[in-house]
Amino acid sequence: MAEITLRKAKTIIKAALAEAKTRGFNPLAVVVLDAGGHLKAAEREDATSAGRAAVAEAKAYGAVMLGMSGSALRDRAEIAPQFVSAANGVFGGKLVPVPGGVLVRDSKGALIGAVGVSGDTSDNDAIAAMAGITAAGLVGEV
Repeated sequence: MAEITLRKAKTIIKAALAEAKTRGFNPLAVVVLDAGGHLKAAEREDATSAGRAAVAEAKAYGAVMLGMSGSALRDRAEIAPQFVSAANGVFGGKLVPVPGGVLVRDSKGALIGAVGVSGDTSDNDAIAAMAGITAAGLVGEV
């Protein structure tokens, strides 16, 4: 079974933070989860509020547990808010349905985890996540 290795998770974080710095984004928190929603690696930049890591993890967790990117979850929340509300209840309130929760797939298309980023706008968070995923040689689904 394919998985996100610790080495790849660290590459994702490093490249996501580098992309954010290049683009002048606010300081970020980046969380990488495996396909079961378990923490693989996380980092919170200096000057990032303490709560950002929890938001980043919730973005990734919702994405991997439902198999839908943060953008898709946001869209689903607009047309079926009761579904997202119920799912959030099932997951103990640990679901943030906005961009910045990016699914990670291997080269064969298998879901192997998710990346959550928080600290800037949700769209910018997703940009940083995608940069990290691409740098690790994996495929992201925004």
